[in-house]
Amino acid sequence: MTDLTYSQLTRAITEFTDTVMRSSGAIHARAQALDDEARDTTRIAEQIGAMRVDNATISETRELARIMVGLSEQALAYATAGDTTARTAKAAGEQANASHGDFYEAASRSIIGNDVYDIDREWFRQE
Repeated sequence: MTDLTYSQLTRAITEFTDTVMRSSGAIHARAQALDDEARDTTRIAEQIGAMRVDNATISETRELARIMVGLSEQALAYATAGDTTARTAKAAGEQANASHGDFYEAASRSIIGNDVYDIDREWFRQE
């Protein structure tokens, strides 16, 4: 099994963050559309109430609107959690850069090259 390299880590974090943000944006848009539909359904319930449609139909339409509002709120909460996840992933990437970026930069500029994989890890711990 190979070790995770700094480049692989930063690429994976960036891709993950982008994917989560894109998905979160799509969920936000769908939640907003669902909320708009719920408002329309509520308006329709009021309109059919004014037309003296039977009470069962009015009640069912209002119940449908209430359920749709609840779904929209839950979808929005889910999207917000996705935003939090993306921010956390971005912070992890920034932490990786802060703690390993300088070492990676120095190693990539090294005249030894990048083909050296058999270096004893204890060598790096020496003073």
